[in-house]
Amino acid sequence: MFARIVIVLLVAVLVWAVLARDTGASGTPKVHRVEAGETLWSIAAARYGGDPRAGVWKLQQANALSGSAIVPNQRLLVP
Repeated sequence: MFARIVIVLLVAVLVWAVLARDTGASGTPKVHRVEAGETLWSIAAARYGGDPRAGVWKLQQANALSGSAIVPNQRLLVP
């Protein structure tokens, strides 16, 4: 009986640990200073995994960019 209680408690702690981990979704956005030669595509490819198009869209939305033009020393919020 005691062994079953211990197993149930261990499983409950494991489930809690998996569900309670920080996903980073609630963190504050980071600021990226654009360097010469960088593009939204290159920044998105370096910061986000997978298809860079989704990263470009995130950068455009976070920074209210209507196009893809950025300039050196411009500060971008990186969600």
